[in-house]
Amino acid sequence: MTKKAFITGITGQDGSYLAEFLLKKKYKVFGIKRRSSLINTRRIDHIFQEIWLKKKNLTIFYGDLNDTSSLSRYILKIKPDEIYNLAAQSHVKASFDIPVYTSDTNALGALRILELIKNNSSLHKTKFYQASTSEMFGGEKKISLTENNYFKPKSPYAVSKLFSYWTTINYREGFNIFACNGILFNHESPRRGETFVTKKIVDGIKKVLKKKNKYLYLGNLNAERDWGHAKDYIPMMWKMLQQKKAQDFVISTGKSLSIRRFCELVCKQYGFNIGWKGKGLNEFGYVKKIQNKNLSIKINQKIIKVHKEYLRPNEVNFLKGNYKKAQKTLGWNPKISIKELIQDMIENSEE
Repeated sequence: MTKKAFITGITGQDGSYLAEFLLKKKYKVFGIKRRSSLINTRRIDHIFQEIWLKKKNLTIFYGDLNDTSSLSRYILKIKPDEIYNLAAQSHVKASFDIPVYTSDTNALGALRILELIKNNSSLHKTKFYQASTSEMFGGEKKISLTENNYFKPKSPYAVSKLFSYWTTINYREGFNIFACNGILFNHESPRRGETFVTKKIVDGIKKVLKKKNKYLYLGNLNAERDWGHAKDYIPMMWKMLQQKKAQDFVISTGKSLSIRRFCELVCKQYGFNIGWKGKGLNEFGYVKKIQNKNLSIKINQKIIKVHKEYLRPNEVNFLKGNYKKAQKTLGWNPKISIKELIQDMIENSEE
């Protein structure tokens, strides 16, 4: 019997990769996307199927985590075997500007879906995956973080995700729902949104090289993150829902590097080396050495500047995950290196 999966956030980075993955496994995939005057399906255009087709494996509806009526209408009609809640207001910096919307979407969105599963007998066998985040840890200490480390969220985004994390556990333990959290550390790809720092760096450097922009502006260069490739992480969401018992898992690479170092690796991939001068808001990155003689840049040219606009009110300085539980239980190891990730993002950049 063909399995059915329902994905919120299907037009996002993770949702698009997950839809591809599940279609290859012969699932019928259903997803919701927010209504917009702009066409926002570019990440899934290659697998998109017109709604009037009789035999189709991918169906997209208009819907929103803030709208209980649309969620209940589609979920109760489809009766999916698996629900992947990937939709969110996921930009940390933006969550300080729109905390109420962030909380309503991220926290109450998960609650709305879990309430549907709990209150409808036709959904009692439905398995639920919640996209949790390493931002919940807060980065207080330079340690490798496991499923058992304490949380100290430092943004409205992280607080809202902590709500949905514990709600998922409460409904699992209180109502015997198969519900689990994937605590995914930073995962990137060419499909990453342009306001996220890795994508911003890759595209920003390219704009400088093409003389579209004079500088790339960044915030805290010393913040360290555990960066992996989204393609590595997507199968883990599915594997979590194939277990006999619902559990929560940290998914990471076990390595971390600073935004400063990420910039250096990106520049090196483009064919030049970058150096740094100054401190704090006065720090800047400049061209130190050029390997690719075809580049239209000069030695000592300033290309990166720090700007206070991109500093968070409450900084998370260090995040690194420990994925041993996933390794032992699910047989998973990250395969794509940081250099391969950067190369993929550069070669497939839309800028």
